Amino acid sequence: METVTLYRPVGPKELELIKESGFKAFPARLPEQPIFYPVVNYEYAVQIARDWNSDSEDNNFEGFVTKFEIKLDYISGFEIRQAGNSTHLEYWIDSTELDNFNKNISGIIEVTDSFRHKIRI
Repeated sequence: METVTLYRPVGPKELELIKESGFKAFPARLPEQPIFYPVVNYEYAVQIARDWNSDSEDNNFEGFVTKFEIKLDYISGFEIRQAGNSTHLEYWIDSTELDNFNKNISGIIEVTDSFRHKIRI
């Protein structure tokens, strides 16, 4: 079975739900989040986790990069989208598809990096 490596930048709340799944699934999206977007490259995932997630009070000024393998025959049914510059590549997975997405993860979801924004008082 061939797989593809993808990344997902997350905040601490989403990471806690991933832990509760045994590092096997991403949590359901909130109603205001109709799209789940795993990213194609590590650098883009770091940029989001470090520069955006860890700069948010809602995320307790923390950001994490997760890495996982997804079955190639499954993910090849989705289009890669460019969200910014040429390294900002991601898949847009409809939130109603997330259960199937999770079933096609091979192995566990790993945390590769963590970032904490320095708070100045």
